[in-house]
Amino acid sequence: MPLIVQKFGGTSMGNIERIKHAAMRVIGEKIKNNEIVVVVSAMSGETNRLLDLALQIGGSHNNLATDMIISTGEQVSAGLLSIALNNKGYEAVPMLAHQVKIKTDGSYGNARIFSIDIENIKKELDKNKIVVVAGFQGIDDSGYITTLGRGGSDTTAVAIAAALNADRCDIFTDVEGVYTSDPSIVPEARRLDKVYFDEMIEMSSLGAKVLQIRSVEFAMKYKVNLFVKSTFVDGPGTQIKFSSKEDNMEELQVSSVACDKDEAKLSIRGIPDKPGIAAAIFSSIADAGLVVDMIIQNISVEGFTDLTFTVTKKDLKKALEIAQNIGKQLNAKEVLSDDKIAKISAIGVGMRNHFGTASTMFSALSKENINIIMISTSEIKISCIVELKYAELATRILHEAFNLGLKNNGNCNNK
Repeated sequence: MPLIVQKFGGTSMGNIERIKHAAMRVIGEKIKNNEIVVVVSAMSGETNRLLDLALQIGGSHNNLATDMIISTGEQVSAGLLSIALNNKGYEAVPMLAHQVKIKTDGSYGNARIFSIDIENIKKELDKNKIVVVAGFQGIDDSGYITTLGRGGSDTTAVAIAAALNADRCDIFTDVEGVYTSDPSIVPEARRLDKVYFDEMIEMSSLGAKVLQIRSVEFAMKYKVNLFVKSTFVDGPGTQIKFSSKEDNMEELQVSSVACDKDEAKLSIRGIPDKPGIAAAIFSSIADAGLVVDMIIQNISVEGFTDLTFTVTKKDLKKALEIAQNIGKQLNAKEVLSDDKIAKISAIGVGMRNHFGTASTMFSALSKENINIIMISTSEIKISCIVELKYAELATRILHEAFNLGLKNNGNCNNK
């Protein structure tokens, strides 16, 4: 029997009626004589509510007690969906991380999966039961509950699919697949039939909220057959796949434009331009558990230079404190911060074979008098930092500049 892993996100589990609808999606695959494992997120807004309770009483984001609290949302969802399936005559068994034996490290709030023991899942599948797993959670070596970070249920689903060697992993959400841009910003955005893993990793890291980046990396590493589909609308969704010889070699120059408003900028001005300074700054940032995104260092003038970098908005306060302390030690001229910025990115594997992407991007922004503050590139993406007030306008401009709202014969394969 084919084995299918289905994952339902928070909006899909948002209320009782939606949970019943998700149950019918599960039954739709079960009646095709498939073995089914379902992974569920907490009901929409529930993780935030639970986290807020922990913070109100004096807890912190990343500790054992907080993980215990916020992991309960998925436990409720697994129980509710199991009841809905049982009421329809399909025997379902809910399972938590310790029952599945999802082993992780001890990084509370952002744990990484070490291994999954599939024995208990297989026992239930052999009894023709539907297994409903609480996503987002694992257990460390001491048996304590850990959580996998925001969007961690995606990673749970893909990891289970990899461990079971599933035929397919379907990620169900409130959109019909992966789009050329955020439809709430760009009404002309269109669904992509397929997205390559390289592109999806970039999209996930650059503001697209469809899939957690770690789940994409997991799927790529273990060659999981991955789809993004809508819970509420029938359709093929978007396949996340490897490129192959059978694919059209003339892919679109750019397949998507992403907008990330969760960016903040720090500048340490007038620091000595000598070996070891950058290492000292970014070692301190790393030791605090903060992730740096874009980095720019100006040309040295009279032995001094400026260093600018970006972090997420939630990390700005902590990063600013570190930067100010380092600035004092280095007798820096000043330390500046700015959280009114956004990152706009053009992404596409076609950049490998096309020229002029940067020219098109910069020209389109220039025509609207949108200033570029920082630039970062990779083989398949170009990112620009702009003022926050221009974020959505810039996204729409670039979407139009790269003709993403039009039907194309390349990688877009729009409906």
